[in-house]
Amino acid sequence: MPRIKMLSDKADLPAEQHAEYDHIATVLHGVRGPFQILLHSPGLAQKVMEAGAQVRLGSTLTQAERELIIIAVAREKDARYEWAAHVKTGRSVGLREEAIEAVRHRKDVNGLTPDERDIVLFVRQLLKTNRVEQPLFEALQTRKGTRWVVELAATIGQYQYIAAINGVFQVEPAADADQLPV
Repeated sequence: MPRIKMLSDKADLPAEQHAEYDHIATVLHGVRGPFQILLHSPGLAQKVMEAGAQVRLGSTLTQAERELIIIAVAREKDARYEWAAHVKTGRSVGLREEAIEAVRHRKDVNGLTPDERDIVLFVRQLLKTNRVEQPLFEALQTRKGTRWVVELAATIGQYQYIAAINGVFQVEPAADADQLPV
């Protein structure tokens, strides 16, 4: 149960926030999860949505790469809402079950493809130590390019932020969603 009222209906907001609500609903095809919390701070939800839209829609990451990054962040942050939403999306864009299960259970990732392995290791290193080891950084930069690595780091930051909002305010996935083990 969320700790504060979820602002899911435009009627819950003052008139001066209706444009913000409409913009979020248009871009995201609805106002869900953390945006129902962020609307408590006028202007914040729209800025977070815009940054997220850039990460999702303006990036060179493939959809499967992006979803792997997001579920890896969700696992490291024990972010149940993000996990449920993005593991489902990941499957729909071709994310392999082997990668999902390795992330879900914090398994060794050496059996994954090089890209899957390196993405998960990058997320784990960054979120555990606030650094990424030079050999891993160089391998990804050589294979994928500088822009791609910047977008990888930005996606991690975006979803770490979203995980914090959902965690603080106890936004939980639906009971029938794919559940992250505790």
